[in-house]
Amino acid sequence: MKSDLTGVLVSGGLDSGILLGHLLRQGQVVQPLYVRCHLIWEPAEQAMLRQFLQRLARPRLRPLVVLDLPVDDLYGSHWSIHGRQAPGANSPDKAVYLPGRNALLLLKAGLWCQLNGLPRIALGPLATSPFADAREEFFSQVEHLLETYAARLEILVPFRGLEKPAVMQLGRGLPLEWTFSCLAPIGGRHCGRCNKCAERRQAFQQAETPDPTSYAST
Repeated sequence: MKSDLTGVLVSGGLDSGILLGHLLRQGQVVQPLYVRCHLIWEPAEQAMLRQFLQRLARPRLRPLVVLDLPVDDLYGSHWSIHGRQAPGANSPDKAVYLPGRNALLLLKAGLWCQLNGLPRIALGPLATSPFADAREEFFSQVEHLLETYAARLEILVPFRGLEKPAVMQLGRGLPLEWTFSCLAPIGGRHCGRCNKCAERRQAFQQAETPDPTSYAST
């Protein structure tokens, strides 16, 4: 078993990018895992993620593994598939909820870790997440479920007790300009109008750090 290797479920956003950088700074050997679900923002997100990883390149960072898990047959005409009427800047956080997302991502990436001998996988939900699938009980249940298929896989959520400003402090010095947080990209850029773009702007403001993001709309 590759006991020194930690899988990290990365989306390309601020939280998972900072988590990956934080684990590398702690001296861990990190295997980034991206689950591609055929959502509207993924081409832009993946392009930025590869740039982010390239700038963090070091021997302890393993090459990105991309896993396919299409959900367009499940979500149908949902805004996450076509990008139209994505939740705007003033929408509540619950407006961006995607049914079953964390369960689907963890089962796919978790099984990959088990089949490839990784003993743990980390992801970056924060203390402020309003969703039931970001709670400790949920992760414990997924651990138990995965254990029925193979050896125990530990699910790590190191940011679960932190709010965004604290996480942004951990991200100082990382190439955060190469992270991506948009629901409806325009030409590969952040739209500047959606819920996630507003959250991103606020994160940099709260951290008192210049926002390096290129937004299509101001």
